[in-house]
Amino acid sequence: MKRRDFIKLIGASITLLPITPSTFAQTASSSKWRSYRLSYQVTLPSTGKHARLWLPLPDTNDTPYQFTQGSVWNGNAKSAKFYTLPQTDFPAFYAEWSGDGERLVTVSSIVKTAQRQIDLQHYNAPAKAIIPDNIKRFLQSTQQIPLDGIVHQTASAITKESKNSSPLQKARLIYNWVIDNAAHDQSVRGRGKGDIKQMLANGNLKGKCADINGLFVGLARASGIPARQQFGIRMDESALNKNLGKFGDISTAQHCHAEFYLAGPGWVPVDPAGVCEVIALDNLPRNHEQTTALREKLFGTWEMNWVAFNHGENITLGQNSKAGKVPFFLYPHAEIDGKQLDNLDPQTFSYKIVSAALIGTGAKL
Repeated sequence: MKRRDFIKLIGASITLLPITPSTFAQTASSSKWRSYRLSYQVTLPSTGKHARLWLPLPDTNDTPYQFTQGSVWNGNAKSAKFYTLPQTDFPAFYAEWSGDGERLVTVSSIVKTAQRQIDLQHYNAPAKAIIPDNIKRFLQSTQQIPLDGIVHQTASAITKESKNSSPLQKARLIYNWVIDNAAHDQSVRGRGKGDIKQMLANGNLKGKCADINGLFVGLARASGIPARQQFGIRMDESALNKNLGKFGDISTAQHCHAEFYLAGPGWVPVDPAGVCEVIALDNLPRNHEQTTALREKLFGTWEMNWVAFNHGENITLGQNSKAGKVPFFLYPHAEIDGKQLDNLDPQTFSYKIVSAALIGTGAKL
C-alpha cells in the first residue's frame, strides 16, 4: 500500500496530527510494532542569496516490517513541500530560501517498525523460478554497480562450484565470500562510495556499508540473482551488538542494508556489512563464535532498529538541483547559490537528526 496521500504538509506547526493507521497496523499485534519519531533540525548558513535543501524521508510504501504515519515541517523557508523524487515513489522534503538571514527548518516523521525475518531453513526452490518483470531491473548494471569485467569474473569464481545450485545457495556463497574478504574501515567518510569495480580492481575491499553491501548486490546481480540496497538510518540501540545501533542524536547513524530476490518469499534481507562492522569495531576474528552467530543471524534478518528511506541508485533530486544525479540519497543535501554543502559534516552543514521512541502518548528521548 502506498501512503503518499498520508504525508501532510503543515507549514506552521510541528504537531503530528492523528492519521488513519496502516492496514498492517490494524491486523498486527500492538506488541509487534515499535513507534519512533524521526526529526531533522537544519540550520543553513546565512551566506549567499538563494539556498535549497533536500531531505530523504522514511519510505511511504507499507511493508509488514515498516510503515510511515505522516510527516510535518516547520520553519522560515520561503517555500517548502513534500514530494516524490523524479521517476520514483521515494518520499523527500524540499525547502528554499531567498535573500540572506537565518534559515531554519524542522521536519518530523512518525514511523513504525517490526522485526523482519525470512524462514530460509524450510525453503524449497521451485523447479522453474520465474523472475517478475518488475524485479528484472534489479539484475541490471548501473554506474556504481557494473556487472561486466572484474565484477563478472569475481562472481563466476565464487559460484563456479555451484553451477546447478539454487539462487539461495549462490547468494549464501556470495554473502560468506564478502564477509570473509571485505573489511569495515571506520576512516571512510560517510557510508562509502559504493564503487565496487574500483574496489575489486584495486584489490582493496575496505569500506563501509555502501561499499560492502554494494559488493554483495553487484556479485549477486552478476550471478543472475536480483539484488538491491535499501538506504536508511539507525534509530535505536541494537539487541545484537552495541555497534549496530544508535539512539537520540543519530546524525551520523545512516546505514544501508541489502536484499536479494527469491521466487516464493520475495525479497530476502541480508547485511554482510553489519557483520564486517562488528568484526572491525570489536576486533574479533572472522571465526569467533560471536561473528559466526551474527553471520547466521544477518542472512535472512534485519533488526528493525533501522528505518528505510529508499532503494534508489543514481538519484535525480529535481527541484532545480545543480548536483545532477547523486549515487544514492541517504544524507541531507543543500546548495547555496548552486554550490553544494558538505553533507558528510553535520557541524559545518548545521543539521541534527534525532530519534525518539513513542510509548503510549509520550516519547522516550
